[in-house]
Amino acid sequence: MSDFARNKKALHDFHIEETYEAGLALTGPEVKSIREGRANLRESYVRVRDGEVFLVGAHISPYKNATNVPQDPTRDRKLLLHRKEIDRLVGKSQEERKTIIPLRLYPKNGLIKLEIAVASRKRQYDKRREIAKKTAQREIERAMKERLRR
Repeated sequence: MSDFARNKKALHDFHIEETYEAGLALTGPEVKSIREGRANLRESYVRVRDGEVFLVGAHISPYKNATNVPQDPTRDRKLLLHRKEIDRLVGKSQEERKTIIPLRLYPKNGLIKLEIAVASRKRQYDKRREIAKKTAQREIERAMKERLRR
C-alpha cells in the first residue's frame, strides 16, 4: 500500500505526539488527480473553524481530463472526523506550541484517507542533535559492516 503524498518535512520540523486518520471531502476530479500522484502536502496545515476541521494549503493539481469544472488547486478541504476526535483536536491545538499538521495521503479500502498529527515545532538545536545522532548511527553501522567483512 503506497502513499499518494507524504509530508517529509513535517517529520524533520515537528515532534509528533498523536496521530489521527481522517477522510476528505473531495470532488471527482480531485480524487483522480490524487490517484495520479499529483498532490502536495508541503506547507499545508489543519485548521479548526466553527466546529469543523479543514485542510488548508494542500495543493492538488487540476485533473487534465476534467470537463468544464473550475478547479482551485489550493482550496480548503473539509476533513471528516468523529465529533469526539474534533473536540480532542480543538483541546490539543489550543495548548501552547501545538499545531495540527497533515502527514500523508494514502488509500484505504478504495477511499482516500489523510493522516494528521498533533505536533509541536522542534527547536533548531533539536534538529542539529537529531542530525548528529543519525550521522553517528550511520558511522557505527558502516564500521560494523567493515569489521564483519574481515
